[in-house]
Amino acid sequence: MENTKDLTEHSSRSERKRRDSFGMFDGYDSCSEDTSSSSSSEESEEEVAPLPSNLPIIKNNGQVYTYPDGKSGMATCEMCGMVGVRDAFYSKTKRFCSVSCSRSYSSNSKKASILARLQVTGKPPTKKAKVLQKQPLVAKLAAYAQYQATLQNQAKTKAAVSMEGFSWGNYINSNSFIAAPVTCFKHAPMGTCWGDISENVRVEVPNTDCSLPTKVFWIAGIVKLAGYNALLRYEGFENDPGLDFWCNVCGSDIHPVGWCAASGKPLVPPRTIQHKYTNWKAFLVKRLTGAKTLPPDFSQKVSESMQYPFKPCMRVEVVDKRHLCRTRVAVVESVIGGRLRLVYEESEDRTDDFWCHMHSPLIHHIGWSRSIGHRFKRSDITKKQDGHFDTPPHLFAKVKEVDQSGEWFKEGMKLEAIDPLNLSTICVATIRKVLADGFLMIGIDGSEAADGSDWFCYHATSPSIFPVGFCEINMIELTPPRGYTKLPFKWFDYLRETGSIAAPVKLFNKDVPNHGFRVGMKLEAVDLMEPRLICVATVTRIIHRLLRIHFDGWEEEYDQWVDSSRESQSGSSKQKKKAKSQQYKGHKKMTTLQLKEELIDGEDYNFLQGASDQESNGSANFYIKQEP
Repeated sequence: MENTKDLTEHSSRSERKRRDSFGMFDGYDSCSEDTSSSSSSEESEEEVAPLPSNLPIIKNNGQVYTYPDGKSGMATCEMCGMVGVRDAFYSKTKRFCSVSCSRSYSSNSKKASILARLQVTGKPPTKKAKVLQKQPLVAKLAAYAQYQATLQNQAKTKAAVSMEGFSWGNYINSNSFIAAPVTCFKHAPMGTCWGDISENVRVEVPNTDCSLPTKVFWIAGIVKLAGYNALLRYEGFENDPGLDFWCNVCGSDIHPVGWCAASGKPLVPPRTIQHKYTNWKAFLVKRLTGAKTLPPDFSQKVSESMQYPFKPCMRVEVVDKRHLCRTRVAVVESVIGGRLRLVYEESEDRTDDFWCHMHSPLIHHIGWSRSIGHRFKRSDITKKQDGHFDTPPHLFAKVKEVDQSGEWFKEGMKLEAIDPLNLSTICVATIRKVLADGFLMIGIDGSEAADGSDWFCYHATSPSIFPVGFCEINMIELTPPRGYTKLPFKWFDYLRETGSIAAPVKLFNKDVPNHGFRVGMKLEAVDLMEPRLICVATVTRIIHRLLRIHFDGWEEEYDQWVDSSRESQSGSSKQKKKAKSQQYKGHKKMTTLQLKEELIDGEDYNFLQGASDQESNGSANFYIKQEP
């Protein structure tokens, strides 16, 4: 009778479900009784709440795992020969222990596989795979540790395409692709002050179609934009793309119109078209009057946007890549484009590193872990090394403040979460521990280590966690718990069977920024499974603020779900506002040119009306003023 009553109430509730702005509803919130309240954040780093005792326990190389069905299943990596728990292996086929091995196999085939095994074991591969006795590893992270061990060999067998070997311009033009605009990337240089740079904006650039012995310039217009890159066409070529060329707008050779006049640099029409007009000055006045160009301090703003507050030798707390449940101390080794190469403090040869953006939610100030109750690996180094210093807390991304005093997340609540170890999947997950300041420890149902060493930390406002039913509503494949046999997976059934409740929808972050991304846009994306790599990528799906990123040339199983706004994902590391004289105020709109005859006739403006080869090789004054 009680079950019948529950079903009746459930049916009645289903009829009243209403979707909100997140596309979600609260229909799953009361499928069972409430579970225990959140635990204290004062728990020590080694104390982890035990999982239910009825789960079978499996041991592999000293590491303990639990699975609902009690079947471990072993697999052998076809790339490096490593043997381990099958669920620890990468992709649906479970042929490889890691994404790096999978990609190496795809790129280098059998030869690379033999080389990798020789590097690891010192022996040729045999028919009977040899179990590698490595240090205990978290199941899903065994792959990454193995990758670290073979990094030197992989660098030889899988060389990345160099910047000189890939041309964004050719790639965009030959396939008629559309690149994501700079304004989509608030965390990138110039992302917040790019302004209205668009097609038809005029700039002054070096003239490469000239035989003069000195560097000369000419005016060009933007034909097409692809991120920072612009396809330029010299003035006077009209619809002729013969000398079109790609150039980085933020480069040192691009200037606003008028820069040559102010700097005493010569303007010389390209040799190919110098015969088209007898009065180039009048031509320019007609073409440029009322046109748009770059702000006069554009280069200064580019330089300022590439100044980063993080500096080498700063100490931070960062996630332990081998045990996601805890953090470690690391030192900033280098800063490139806002990306930090962090070296774990205990790494003697400084090769144990981790890449992330300076606004990443994975890094924090020293003392953060203790302040919120997060597990932390104490360093064997008792005192700071010379020159190392703690990063000021105000430099880190700020998370949104939350009120945990009222209705809040509780241990045991169910939700959907992006698996940080397989970013192509959104999985059934459980809140395992509630920390301070809105942080949560989450585990993926069905494949958790018994000691909780593969739990991971997300903030309550993180765009990587979702209410129950999010995938179903948005037609995304939800990854069910490993060993769960009642397929297709139904949340109502699962909640009833496990005696769990769903986390209330209203507790999740529903903000959707106007990010500007569109399906099909091209961009450069960090491979978050191997964050040292930046790859050519495409946006293939957009769900609210969530982007599905496909790495061009690779299978869909390597796709990754990411947030559309890194800045909004991690707050913003805003500094105190500069003086008004230094702000980019007024430059969101392009500078409109009002060229008149007096500008070009000015004494400081050097203009060459087409030079012959004889003139260019002589010793006379090449900069001839054009009489009106």
